[in-house]
Amino acid sequence: MSVHVHPTALIEDGVQLGDGTFVWDGVHIRKNAVIGEQCIVGEKTYIAYDVRIGNRVKINAMVYICAAVTIEDAVMISAGTIFTNDRFPRATTGDLRQLRSSDPDEETRQTLVRERATIGAGCTIGNDLSIGRFAMVGMGSLVTKSVPDFHLALGQPARSVGCVCRCGRPLLRFPAEGSFDVAETRCAICGLRYSLRRGVVTELVGPP
Repeated sequence: MSVHVHPTALIEDGVQLGDGTFVWDGVHIRKNAVIGEQCIVGEKTYIAYDVRIGNRVKINAMVYICAAVTIEDAVMISAGTIFTNDRFPRATTGDLRQLRSSDPDEETRQTLVRERATIGAGCTIGNDLSIGRFAMVGMGSLVTKSVPDFHLALGQPARSVGCVCRCGRPLLRFPAEGSFDVAETRCAICGLRYSLRRGVVTELVGPP
């Protein structure tokens, strides 16, 4: 395998691209970003400096990934998603005499997308939060707080409305108010089993 970079892509100094990764037209990847093996970076996507992206990550078209974002392996980020890293953004310094630097400072906040999570098209992702393993964020959502593992989050602001299987299919729908526990539920598609207790989804192993 080798790295495939479209002639119109702009790749700055210090960028690392893993074997088998494709970078499509109009992409801009800033200095010292690291992208793993067998990734796809869709057209007109922007990836800021020092961003860390794992292996087999699929990034669709026109995604904005700012500094202080880390994306683990096998994550899906759909078209038009925007990440943020500053809760109190201003264009200028306090005395209004000069533009604020785009470099990270004391106001920069981290965002972590855990392995095999999916972010739907047109989402806006806040900062100082994480999106859990195998979690799914529905299209058009505004994420302002962390999403637990296996949870399905929807809305503006997004809230957990249910949970999903490793394969992405829905498992359970949460009630509008309160919570409930489930000793065991099974995916109707792949047969994997899970339990739910106080909002925590646990994979069940061994014979049913």
